[in-house]
Amino acid sequence: MENLDVNPPAVMPMLITDEIFHAFLACETKSYLKIAGATGDQPAVAAWQRQLTEDYTRTCGTWLRANVREDECVVGPLSWPDLNHNQYRLVIGCTVQAQGLQSHIHALERLPARRKTQDNSFIPIRFVPGEKVTKQDKLLLAFDALVLGTVTGQAPLFGKIIHGREQATAKVDVAGLLDMAKTIVGKIAGQQARHTPPLLVLNQHCAACEFKARCHQIAVEKDDLSLLSGMTAKEMKKQHSKGIFSVTQLSYTFRARRKPKRFASKPEKYSHALRALALRERKIYIAGKPELKLQGNPVYLDVEGVPDRDFYYLVGLRFKRGDADIHASFWANDVSEEREMWAALLHTLTTIDTPQLIYYGSYETTFLKRMKARYSEAVENPAFLDQLIAESVNVLSVIYAQIYFPTYSNGLKEIAQYLGFQWSESDASGLNTLMWRSQWECSKDSGMKQKLVTYNAEDCEALERVTDAVAQLCQRQTEVAKSKEDNIVYTDSLKREDSHHFGNKEFSMPELKYINQAAYWDYQRDKIYIRSSPRLKLISRKIAQGRAKVLPVNKIVECPAPSYCPKCKTKKIMKLDRTSKIVHDLKFGRAGIKRWIVKYSFDRYLCRKCGISFYFQQIPRARSPYGSELINYVLYQIIELRLPQETIAQSLNQLFNFHLGHSAVNRQKQRAAQVYEDTYKGILNKIVTGKLIHADETKISIEGKDAFVWVFTNLEEVAYYYTKTREGDFLHELLREFRGVLVSDFYTAYDSINCPQQKCLIHFLRDLNDDLLKQPFNEELKELVQDFAILLKPMIETIDRYGLKAHFLRKHKVFVEHFYKELSMRDYQSEIAIYYKKRFEKNRDKQTFPLYPKSPIRPMSEGSLGAHGVPEEARCTPPV
Repeated sequence: MENLDVNPPAVMPMLITDEIFHAFLACETKSYLKIAGATGDQPAVAAWQRQLTEDYTRTCGTWLRANVREDECVVGPLSWPDLNHNQYRLVIGCTVQAQGLQSHIHALERLPARRKTQDNSFIPIRFVPGEKVTKQDKLLLAFDALVLGTVTGQAPLFGKIIHGREQATAKVDVAGLLDMAKTIVGKIAGQQARHTPPLLVLNQHCAACEFKARCHQIAVEKDDLSLLSGMTAKEMKKQHSKGIFSVTQLSYTFRARRKPKRFASKPEKYSHALRALALRERKIYIAGKPELKLQGNPVYLDVEGVPDRDFYYLVGLRFKRGDADIHASFWANDVSEEREMWAALLHTLTTIDTPQLIYYGSYETTFLKRMKARYSEAVENPAFLDQLIAESVNVLSVIYAQIYFPTYSNGLKEIAQYLGFQWSESDASGLNTLMWRSQWECSKDSGMKQKLVTYNAEDCEALERVTDAVAQLCQRQTEVAKSKEDNIVYTDSLKREDSHHFGNKEFSMPELKYINQAAYWDYQRDKIYIRSSPRLKLISRKIAQGRAKVLPVNKIVECPAPSYCPKCKTKKIMKLDRTSKIVHDLKFGRAGIKRWIVKYSFDRYLCRKCGISFYFQQIPRARSPYGSELINYVLYQIIELRLPQETIAQSLNQLFNFHLGHSAVNRQKQRAAQVYEDTYKGILNKIVTGKLIHADETKISIEGKDAFVWVFTNLEEVAYYYTKTREGDFLHELLREFRGVLVSDFYTAYDSINCPQQKCLIHFLRDLNDDLLKQPFNEELKELVQDFAILLKPMIETIDRYGLKAHFLRKHKVFVEHFYKELSMRDYQSEIAIYYKKRFEKNRDKQTFPLYPKSPIRPMSEGSLGAHGVPEEARCTPPV
């Protein structure tokens, strides 16, 4: 924006008018340029909108004056004393100015006084030509009320908006919008104070802005990110924080990612970086596998209407009949002819063999649904219409996030022009059609009608060209020769670069690859050191020729013979054969650990009466190949030392000459889970029946699928709870009888638990710190965090010196109250500072905040420990 070539406003006080306020609502850059006194070429659409507003204002003024006596109405600017002392009921076209604010109020209406001693008050009235009242219209009315309240000393509680052709009156509660209007006025004043242009953002208003050419030229010269349609100001600020300011810079941030199989059915996410890459390379990039299902006879549909009135006046169809291209137009002069237009459209579609509607965008989707509901009686064959809607194709949904043309947006105009199509009108756009329709309704000029019909027909033709191109792209992706296309790139074929990925590294030269291989240890061991050392060569030969040794048995356990059959209890049993079982275990001694192999020998018996065969039943150790001490040692390394299972298996094999695989360690963990299941339930029950629970949850990944592990502790026992999702429904059942203190983070699932609660201060501090690091130049946030840190530091020092004693901590209460009092009086402007102010105030009663007097915590018992281990007899409020 440095090239705006606009002189900044002088130091003299600025007058914020309703025109500047309106410009700010549309675009911050526009208001900045207007304040700076810049001028531009007003487009035809802007002139038409201004003329439409002026004509509507005169019409509404005349209509209002007809409802009051001549001596009760005045037209033109009057001073406030004149208005206050004269009993005018209606003032048309009043300009009010006070304290740097000025508004040209369309009309003022005096309200009757409720009491004789009460002065009459005025409310503002604004005239809006549109049929629908927008938030922008309400904010403009709120600005009128703000200026009026500045003059009178008391802002009106409501105002009126007269809108539409029928002069409908809408009563608007402006009291709730005054704070927002004040905030916008503050931002406009800040523009003058800083003398720095705001972030350049090209939006939908640009088409009707006099500074369109200027801003677009600057954006093109700087290759600004705002050229990318759909990129919001918030996203641009995020990229700017990374040092990315241009489209070309953004293009280098795209990285091809392999899509997991579990997400194969999910739609692709839109990527601004891939759009920028397509623009930089001037190629078409295809992400995923777009599908365009064309069946039957394609019928290209384009609809023109007036969105403000929900009125459709022109429908165009383009289809083939034989080898000829047919175009049909359906026109409605006014709302009364809309039904006939719809009926004629359906009749034409029935004459086409197996028609399939193809359109671009959601406007036609809404049109079909509304017409079906609005004129259901005009449909002769409802089943045909339902099938037509169900089989229709929105080409934009196929292109979006999957096909990236080298254009700044996915608009039909841009893509069709890239494919070589041109409109007869150079300024053809949807906004211009609204102007042309309005001009036709006033003049009934046949030339203007023909311009609309031609524009609609060209849209259908452009849609056909874009659909053919998309169909070819979808078909080519299944062909083997797709990589031969010079201007088409499939992201699946792009090289996936990951500097942290383990694997074979590619080299530009084969000599470099050969040298790199010689740097690995296995190469040096097998190729260099063994050849250089006769001793290592002999050892390697012995290892290669040797076999796995049979481990010696340390103890043999002879299992006694059973005295009777376990099934029929008869003693008539006979010995069949003898077998044995080897159990690998460890033996712990005073000086270390050693391998311990136990061999269980037992016989198999046959019952002569019932005929079953069985073994001796009292040998549980023989059922597993691994002993209990080995399992305990494995669990110790997994849980306490946090070693991977593969590392544990390697360690056991190297130290004790076992032959364990990775799966063997995993099976022992599963077996231990079954053994200790009752112990786990007892720990969890002790926690939930106690007086204190610290709870938290963390995200994990198991076989590529996300899950969550919840941890609950009372500072003596810890229990973990596994769930597939983060939904906290199980908490209600688990903590149904819990009536102690629950300490948790700010996750909303905990808030519904019926018990006293505290919120973790450390989570809150980390959030503050992280956001401050992201926005180091946000002075409001920095001040808030600094005040909070200054408040907490003396409390920590007191605790470090005296411990958690209420006698010493009580002195900090007054500072906590002072902190919240100061916070309530601050009026922040930045979004993040407002967020944290609300968060402080919202969690005041639950925050684990030092010495807060309104804590929901109550003493549990004398001498017991509360949250964070604070003695209850020494504590009347939550601690740090």
